[in-house]
Amino acid sequence: MTSFIYDVLEDLKKNNVDFSKLTIILPSKRAGTFLKHELKNIVSKTNFSPIILSIEEFVEELSHLKQINNIELLFEFYKTYTSLTKKEQIEPFDSFSKWAQILIQDFNEIDRYLISQKQIFSYLGAIQELNHWSLENTKTELIQNYLSFWNKLEEYYTTLTNLLLKKGVAYQGLIYREAVENLESYIQTNTSKQHVFIGFNALNASEEIIIQELLHSGLAKIYWDADSQFISSSNHDAGLFIRQHKTKWKYFEKNHFSWLTNHYSKKKNITTVGVPKNIGQVKYIGELVQRLQSNSNIENTAIVLGNESLLIPLLNSIPSNINALNITMGFPLKDVPLSTLFEELFALHKHAKKSFYFKEVTSVLSNEFLRPLFIYDDIDYAQKVIDNINTRNIIYFSKNELLKLTDNKISLISFLFSDWKNSPKTTIDNCISLILKLKHFYSQEKDENLLPLEYLFRFFEVFNTLKTLNSKYNYIDNIQSLFTLYKEVLSSETLDFKGEPLNGLQIMGMLESRVLDFETVIISSVNEGILPSGKTNNSFIPFDVKLENGLPTYKDKDAVYTYHFYRLIQRAKNVYIIYNTETDALKGGEKSRFIRQLEVENFHEIKHKIIVPKTPRIKQNNTSVKKDTSVINKLTEIATKGFSPSSLSTYIRNPLDFYLQKVLGIKEQDDIEETIAANTLGTVVHNTLEEFYKPFVGHFLNIDKLKQLKPLIDKTVLKHFNDVYHEGEISKGKNLIIFEIAKRYVQNFIDFEINTIKQGNNIKLQAVETKNEAKLIIPKLDVEVKLNGTVDRIDEYNGVLRIIDYKTGKVEKSKVEIVDWEDLTTDYTKYSKSFQILMYAYMLNQKKQFTSGVEAGIISFKNMKEGFLKFSKKPSLNSRQKDTLINEETLKNFEVELIKLITEIFNPEIDFIEKDV
Repeated sequence: MTSFIYDVLEDLKKNNVDFSKLTIILPSKRAGTFLKHELKNIVSKTNFSPIILSIEEFVEELSHLKQINNIELLFEFYKTYTSLTKKEQIEPFDSFSKWAQILIQDFNEIDRYLISQKQIFSYLGAIQELNHWSLENTKTELIQNYLSFWNKLEEYYTTLTNLLLKKGVAYQGLIYREAVENLESYIQTNTSKQHVFIGFNALNASEEIIIQELLHSGLAKIYWDADSQFISSSNHDAGLFIRQHKTKWKYFEKNHFSWLTNHYSKKKNITTVGVPKNIGQVKYIGELVQRLQSNSNIENTAIVLGNESLLIPLLNSIPSNINALNITMGFPLKDVPLSTLFEELFALHKHAKKSFYFKEVTSVLSNEFLRPLFIYDDIDYAQKVIDNINTRNIIYFSKNELLKLTDNKISLISFLFSDWKNSPKTTIDNCISLILKLKHFYSQEKDENLLPLEYLFRFFEVFNTLKTLNSKYNYIDNIQSLFTLYKEVLSSETLDFKGEPLNGLQIMGMLESRVLDFETVIISSVNEGILPSGKTNNSFIPFDVKLENGLPTYKDKDAVYTYHFYRLIQRAKNVYIIYNTETDALKGGEKSRFIRQLEVENFHEIKHKIIVPKTPRIKQNNTSVKKDTSVINKLTEIATKGFSPSSLSTYIRNPLDFYLQKVLGIKEQDDIEETIAANTLGTVVHNTLEEFYKPFVGHFLNIDKLKQLKPLIDKTVLKHFNDVYHEGEISKGKNLIIFEIAKRYVQNFIDFEINTIKQGNNIKLQAVETKNEAKLIIPKLDVEVKLNGTVDRIDEYNGVLRIIDYKTGKVEKSKVEIVDWEDLTTDYTKYSKSFQILMYAYMLNQKKQFTSGVEAGIISFKNMKEGFLKFSKKPSLNSRQKDTLINEETLKNFEVELIKLITEIFNPEIDFIEKDV
């Protein structure tokens, strides 16, 4: 296979071109390395190399300007913004940066496409004037400020560009505009200089003018990498831009168009491979590379990552016997593992404070880069602190408490958890100091892995950049603003890898593949939303305005990626197109339209594969525990203290859980609640109602007194949240919603009680949160069995005694209706609520005999419209006949099932067998 670059150089040689006098311009720097390699195969004698430039370098040379980096540009724009904005309307830097980046990108596009600034900015201002939402003749201050922003866009642009030009720097778009301004002068002073443009496709307006002017002046030649298959089809996006150049450029009316080739129509082995998930894709690529290596086919092979964040997983999946490897793409610093350490430190210190939230402390102590530094005398002090947090359920820690827990032996604790006083300067200096500490530690490690030191060096550069910018501009006044800037820097910085640029396996992103040709191409993440990237529009300029002014839209971006995709497979012999079979709306959807298009075109036979990872079948063995003497003794001890409804329900649900929790006394670890748990919400509501209703015990409920409770809801619920949730945050986020739900539950319940009384019902409160005990005689057991439990409420409703249990979750009426008594102790999911309230009734009956029967049931705060959900016994499942009164017969039937259940618990012949729950 001969490459496009080789064919171009061969053609230049045939035309007797003096390579030493050429200036060759390519779409990327990377292509220049390959061009130099091919040049040595073309030139047979010693000669000076041509000047080889990327298009950005050439345009920068034309403009006589240096490109400013994105972060410094942001600071210069803020300087412009503050000078043109009223003091009281100036936004802080971190808020400004969020919209300023988008606006700078729009400035960049306007300049690259040589759009009249006055025309487009006045047009945008007029659109907003028409669209503003106020129907009043007099605009509010908010609307006036909003429209003022749009009307100032031209002033922002003009002031910023003048400021930059005075300093001899510019952003890319402005460099292009200035290059066009200087083009005539350049042509006049370089009349003998020859330029060769190679492998271009989509060109902005500035590039089109520059190339066409040089062509018309006889100072340039251009080679297109175009296939006749794409150019001849008027609908094929792979040839969209080159078709336009071929038909619209006057130069090609009299000059030959170089070139149209027929490489795409040649026989190719194309395989599409569907693999679940991103990691599945890179693991498959690793296997594929191993097969290619065994067939001695790894040379002239490229892996093109549609999703560039998969680089590190891919490197971990490449077989170890691949010796020659080159990574063209840079790895974004935001994806480097070390970046999380500094994010955690920013989170820890972004609000000046003397104590730190447990989760932030745990994150820092658990960080993979810091963790080794907490080991002293073979004691892992980080783990010691984490264990202490979990066992004591501590929410907040001070530096002194942490030092005490580490026996004052880890000086790093004092450094990390001191008060950084919300100072950007202190934060930057401390981060630099931490990097130097880590560098000292990892330099002494005997491990041959040098990646940590590479990471540290790049972040050392990042924080030094932040230090320089902050001292120069002094716009950052708190850690939150510094964190915003830190993320901006990371998004534009990369960790560059070094490798053999011309030999072995090549790994690159889609844009790095421009002009390059490979015999075997492996393309990953060929999914909608990735290749192509979809309808992203990060701009203040509406779609229709872009169309009218000739600015690129997402349609143009799609066409660019179509060209790159087809150009990759144009000369290749073996093509593997890999896509994720698991659709994800955020990270790529179904397989790409590019695959569908290949199928519809039907030019090549395409093999389709779906790869499924091997998953071993693991036989599920439910654990069982035999009841020996020690277990029976422990059960006897539990019976003497008393079985509660919840403990017996636990046994019904899963006997093994009962064994672990009650016999062995193993409690589930209480995770520290970041979001309020359901049981915490239930406890708060129960405690609030207990406090409200205790004064009513022995009295009839009164509407006026109930109404007097309503103003106290906020304060009382807050008090009980503080008692139960301690110092947990309830003023924002999900916790604020849950706090409001708790208040609403209490309010709804009181309103329900008031409406019930208004309807002519009498409610006399007998007890709240009553602890009850009862004895259960089981003839077969030589054990005294006690029952105990706490009833939420007992009242008389129109003379009928009611036993009430509160539930903050949703309970349906069917959950308190039974047909067969045996189901009470066998079906936990359906009948656990019935079991619980019947047990309360059974215990209360031992205190006083129910002569006329009682009702027992549940009030579900999530199903309040149903009111009091009464326990009922039905003769059949579909029967409408229900017996809601609990009498002696009811309790006798329940007692039979209760005795059977407890007898089973004590039966040494029946093991504690785990149930699937």
